[in-house]
Order: sequence, then C-alpha cells, then structure tokens
Amino acid sequence: MPLFEVETASHIIITWAEHEDAARAVVDDAYPTEEITRLTRRPRDTWVISKAQLGIIDSSDPCAVARDCLDKAAGDKVHAIRLYMMETGTDLDRARKVIESNMVLGW
Repeated sequence: MPLFEVETASHIIITWAEHEDAARAVVDDAYPTEEITRLTRRPRDTWVISKAQLGIIDSSDPCAVARDCLDKAAGDKVHAIRLYMMETGTDLDRARKVIESNMVLGW
C-alpha cells in the first residue's frame, strides 16, 4: 500500500492509503475543517525525518543530554528545558522540542 504525505496549514499527516482519494479521506475524517495544501505519494514505503530539519545538527547526542536534564529535574518539563538551555546554549524553542520529544519517548 502506498505511503502518502498530506500537508494542511497546521499538520503534516503520514498515512498509508490505496490511492490519493483515500489519503484525502483520512485527512478529511481527522481534520474536517482543514484544507489540504499539499498531497504527495512517497516513492517508498518508509518515512525519514531529517535531524537537520528539526534543528538537531551538532555532534553531541541531544537525547542523552535531554534525558540527563529530565533526570536532574525529576521530570519537571519547565525545569528540564531550562537545564537543557544552560547545558547546550540552545534557544528556548529547540530546547522545548528536544525535551518534549524525550518525554514522549519515556526518558
């Protein structure tokens, strides 16, 4: 089954669907008020997210640093973000993304 990338103003949805109309139906069902701005059939059946696109481009392992900060903060997200910013010198937005991503992973 083909993999489709469907973009709206607020979301990028990755879904398997038999054809383009089925991919549109998935988005219409999940986000009925959002207009599809781009729909692309992926050339392969896998999805890759570039770390550079997420702003993770340095050589240190952001996950290890984030997990250490979460551990020091006893799971307090705001405190962990502050610690991450102090340890890496990164900005608030990137620190938030890295910490929240690791919280989802179950640090």
